[in-house]
Amino acid sequence: QLQLVESGGGLVQAGGSLRLSCTASGRTFNGFTRYDMGWFRQNPGKEREFVAAVNWGGDNLLYANPVKGRFIISRETAKNTSYLQMNSLELEDTATYYCAAGRWGTLETNYYYWGQGTQVTVSS
Repeated sequence: QLQLVESGGGLVQAGGSLRLSCTASGRTFNGFTRYDMGWFRQNPGKEREFVAAVNWGGDNLLYANPVKGRFIISRETAKNTSYLQMNSLELEDTATYYCAAGRWGTLETNYYYWGQGTQVTVSS
């Protein structure tokens, strides 16, 4: 089973930056190793929302409107790693961020494997 591990979360002041990493290991149920990756975030009592996605080749990107121009998603395919560079962080960006692997898209149902999440807290 594919395993995803996020890292890089922490406490940062508004206007600052953080870089999240997600490393995948193992393989999918069907043995495929080529997969798209995405980032989602969630606060207690709220629905999990899409943040960004990147395809296997790293040349097709999607961003949710609230993070466009501030966040950058990328991946190093050979290392099975996805990155989420978060700049100009706002208080509203505070959430648990989850890495996911599956099909390129904006919906939770596009993804089949999920990490445990990493907490990002933005302070004023």
